[in-house]
Amino acid sequence: MNFLQGCDATCPHCWERVELTVDTSVAEQSYIEDCPVCCRPLRVSYRTDGGELVDLSVESAD
Repeated sequence: MNFLQGCDATCPHCWERVELTVDTSVAEQSYIEDCPVCCRPLRVSYRTDGGELVDLSVESAD
């Protein structure tokens, strides 16, 4: 089973749609990733349940 899942989000800096890859084998995770469009830092937080993404949050990490 592949636990990597692509999901769309919107950058809070440049408002462009970005695609993120999350590992749904991890129940809860938070990390910093640069926006691939504007290169500003994003705080990505998500929760999963049984390998399914249930909550995704993308905020400014500035």
